[in-house]
Amino acid sequence: MEQNKTQYVLGLLRLMMGWIFLWAFIDKLFGLGFATTPDKAWLAGVSPTSGFLQFAVHGPFAGFYQSLSGIPLVDWLFMIGLLFIGVAFISGIFMRLAGFSGIIMLFLMYTAIGLYPANNPFIDEHIVYIIVIIILVLTNSGQFLGLGKRWANTSLVQKYKFLK
Repeated sequence: MEQNKTQYVLGLLRLMMGWIFLWAFIDKLFGLGFATTPDKAWLAGVSPTSGFLQFAVHGPFAGFYQSLSGIPLVDWLFMIGLLFIGVAFISGIFMRLAGFSGIIMLFLMYTAIGLYPANNPFIDEHIVYIIVIIILVLTNSGQFLGLGKRWANTSLVQKYKFLK
């Protein structure tokens, strides 16, 4: 019984993390007025990374990240990453690849903000999310409230375990 409760909690946590990434994609694509206003939407022709890369980065890597602002390849990689991670987490498939991608994305965001959290002198949400993703991947959370169990039993995933 306790294991079932834990599995449901892990499944819900995975779904919530997936929604965080998928929502960021949707809001930046359409400019729904939450983090992205309609006039700054990607569909309106505005770079989804330029605002953050131009104005939010600071610290030792600021120059590097600011130099990436407005580069279409960076925009595409960022948006495809958000979409892939969000859909993979919500569905429970490709959890290892999505987890690895999410960890890289969050680590890059963490280094972009300067390695010095604004609201806490030791840790911020990027590091917490990285730990959550590690837990989700290590516990096979895609199998709970998702398609991960079916996906893991396919011959493709049986042959190529990294697709799990």
